[in-house]
Amino acid sequence: MRREALLELLRKLEAGKIAPEEAADRLASLPFEDLGFAKVDHHRSLRSGMPEVILASGKTPSQVAIIFAELAASGVNVLATRASQEHYNAVRETVPAAEFHNLARCITLLQSKPEDVTGHIAVVCAGTSDLPVAEEAAITAELFGAHVTRITDVGVAGMHRLLSYLDALRAADVIVVCAGMEGALPSVVGGLVAVPVIAVPTSVGYGAAFEGVTALLSMLNACSPNITVVNIDNGFGAGYVATLIARGPQH
Repeated sequence: MRREALLELLRKLEAGKIAPEEAADRLASLPFEDLGFAKVDHHRSLRSGMPEVILASGKTPSQVAIIFAELAASGVNVLATRASQEHYNAVRETVPAAEFHNLARCITLLQSKPEDVTGHIAVVCAGTSDLPVAEEAAITAELFGAHVTRITDVGVAGMHRLLSYLDALRAADVIVVCAGMEGALPSVVGGLVAVPVIAVPTSVGYGAAFEGVTALLSMLNACSPNITVVNIDNGFGAGYVATLIARGPQH
């Protein structure tokens, strides 16, 4: 439940538009809904400002659909990451308005769009092969209320491409940089801007890239002090944290 929805419920109760019994019924499942195989955390929006997110990987299509429908019924924006077409087919049966983002492997449902989009995030990727991770970050940030600028295919093998976006980079409140191979791009971006840079190592690269481990270690050893690093291929985590940073402390 969103804070706004809770306040609206309390206003209706105060105005006598709903009975106390009805309000009690609606609040009964507020902390969490026990589905047997999962406990859906409806309280998370009130605690952290953003609702629970579904990791579809490892769950059956039916399980994802049930959790997705429960979150949708509470009125929040819903996100399922690492989802397949089979997951989406099951979700669509109960929530027809849900959308599937094939490249990012995400299912989303936009139910409440902020009146004022808060925070500007630039999502940058080194190569086209990094796009799935970058899109996961961008979709996460957009769904939860940030303005996102996408900058793609600007890796260090052609620095002139990145430098042509310098104004856009410097206009952002926080930057997410996704890169595989040797993972050098975040260091370069970090040295060009005065905002936090969230580095995302991707599992892109040949043998000695070790499925993203090389990029991860490179980013952890970056010399630009405004860089922090999330796990390999964790576009969702980068987009989530970037949104919190971009929003600022007033939220």
